[in-house]
Amino acid sequence: MTEVSAPSPREVAERFLRVASEGTPDELADLYAEDSVIEMPFGPQPGVPLRFEGREGHRARFKNFAPSIRVERIDPVALHETADPEVVIAEYDYHATAVPTGRSFTNRYIMVMRIRDGLIVHSRDYASPLGSAAAFGNFDRLLQAARQSTAS
Repeated sequence: MTEVSAPSPREVAERFLRVASEGTPDELADLYAEDSVIEMPFGPQPGVPLRFEGREGHRARFKNFAPSIRVERIDPVALHETADPEVVIAEYDYHATAVPTGRSFTNRYIMVMRIRDGLIVHSRDYASPLGSAAAFGNFDRLLQAARQSTAS
């Protein structure tokens, strides 16, 4: 009997980039462990939580967000393997269109993924929110939120 091994963290990161570009919200959610966590320290938009928990929570969020955005393509910039065999860092450019406004944008990402047994168990996603905020017509709200956070 042949033992099937889980894909390597690098292979999972490569698959993530393909699915994020061409796949469905369900396929994307299926890349995450049941108890996974996504953190977005720079938040995509004012009022959007900075932390999301659980595969089914991710699935609901991905499905909720999908109608408002049309992904054009994802351009991988670099994929870095680290001294920790579970951690991979993906740099990529996310090209999309905001459906409500029809405006195109590019967000640049750095995603630090911890992958175990072929599934993403934790990620910290760093992106500039400027492109998508302008495309969705939320730039003024983003600027206001930034001013409020520095006044505290």
